Amino acid sequence: MSTRLLIDHRTSGGATAAGASPAALRHPEKANRPDNPISRKPGWIRVKAPTHPVYHETRALMRANRLHTVCEEAACPNIGECWSQRHATMMIMGDTCTRACAFCNVRTGLPQALDAGEPDRVADAIARLGLRHVVVTSVDRDDLPDGGAAHFAAVIRAVRQAAPDTTIEVLTPDFLRKPGAAETVVAARPDVFNHNLETVPRLYPTIRPGARYYQSLRLLDRVKALDPAIFTKSGLMVGLGEARAEIMQVMDDLRIAEVDFLTLGQYLQPTVKHAAIDRFVPPDEFDDYARLARARGFLMVAASPLTRSSYHADADFAALRAARQMASR
Repeated sequence: MSTRLLIDHRTSGGATAAGASPAALRHPEKANRPDNPISRKPGWIRVKAPTHPVYHETRALMRANRLHTVCEEAACPNIGECWSQRHATMMIMGDTCTRACAFCNVRTGLPQALDAGEPDRVADAIARLGLRHVVVTSVDRDDLPDGGAAHFAAVIRAVRQAAPDTTIEVLTPDFLRKPGAAETVVAARPDVFNHNLETVPRLYPTIRPGARYYQSLRLLDRVKALDPAIFTKSGLMVGLGEARAEIMQVMDDLRIAEVDFLTLGQYLQPTVKHAAIDRFVPPDEFDDYARLARARGFLMVAASPLTRSSYHADADFAALRAARQMASR
């Protein structure tokens, strides 16, 4: 029996017309950009193709529950490991994002209306699988007055009712210019509130142009102020051209906001139309970043080339909770 279900947003879907570019169809705003050749991955990034029979069972389950999965369509390097343990990564609020980040493979465009039945379907899947921990995230929904905050809250409430023993982690958009959105999600009492800064402030104009670094930072700070008991979490990609000193400054900013948990992973370029990889950061540098982060007071740090926000989230939450208990003694 699986112990978690991950609901994520970095995905896209749909058939590709003959002769058409998948990147152009999913990312029309990137169609006229020059190609960035995709670099060959080093040995520490490469993983084996999935062959385990449970992988196919998980795939069938995702289809049966009509749930979007990021694992397949973003070609996540961890799909073989996770799906072979029935750990599928899905997304809520549709498969189309109103942002156009240079790193993300989610479809860009005008999303469809919210599916009012989605919270109950998500909760039903979690209850059927007997999950210990669930991560819920979404596409950005700038078209909605609250950015989808009420939908997040509805999912949390549905999970609480269907699976009361399951702990809940939300990975939200930045809710830019959506007053009251953070309050709505916090009032539903998730166990972990995650929002990824993604990269250093200098790179926001090219990598995350629709977002604002200090808005993301303020969101995390606001959540902790509203409910100090909620664990807060954020993640960064490396390999986009950031400097070591810039990463350390982001760590300091997150600690000022009292963020509990930091994840760092290698950026992997989805298509030739996405931001180019500046370099592949070797594992020993991730170990060094983890050491620096722990020295700054994060309760939990996950740093490796294959680390993603929801990777091993169930075990990480258990360790995070234990670290807080230890720190309070």
